[in-house]
Amino acid sequence: MRTRSSELTVGIFVIVAAIALFFLAMKVSGLLGSNYGDTYTLTAQFNNVNGLKPRAKITISGVTIGRVTDIHLDPKTLQAEVVMEIDSNVKTIDDDAYAMVATNGILGEKYLKIVPGAGEKYYKAGDRITQTQGSMDIEDLINKFITGNAGANKTASATPAVQAQPDGFAEGF
Repeated sequence: MRTRSSELTVGIFVIVAAIALFFLAMKVSGLLGSNYGDTYTLTAQFNNVNGLKPRAKITISGVTIGRVTDIHLDPKTLQAEVVMEIDSNVKTIDDDAYAMVATNGILGEKYLKIVPGAGEKYYKAGDRITQTQGSMDIEDLINKFITGNAGANKTASATPAVQAQPDGFAEGF
């Protein structure tokens, strides 16, 4: 009888641990929901959001303040439009702040980083962040490096490398 109760105790412990692990995984991945009560929506247009996905975090100074809710193509501008859900406790995003697609580490997940400005007006619900910086594509950088287009200065070839100096002017150098 004693082994039966100890087996039952171990079984219940394993089930509770599995359920706790499941909810922890869901919370960390952002699939369980947000920690935010009330939120408001902002939008921004980017020329490249490669790798950014819905539910990506939005940060200011390294602190998560919201999530990306939708990414779609604007048919008029042909730019990616990102819809953001911001915690309503964050009311002071300056109207000259800019949003950029950033990466955790070299090849980590993409997220939106909002860099505050020094404006005196603030974005309200439904506003559009006008200053944006898209994703830097590592494949494009590698391609430019391999093909020799990296660092090429097109105007340098148009100017002569050595300009003529009056006789004796630069002899001591």
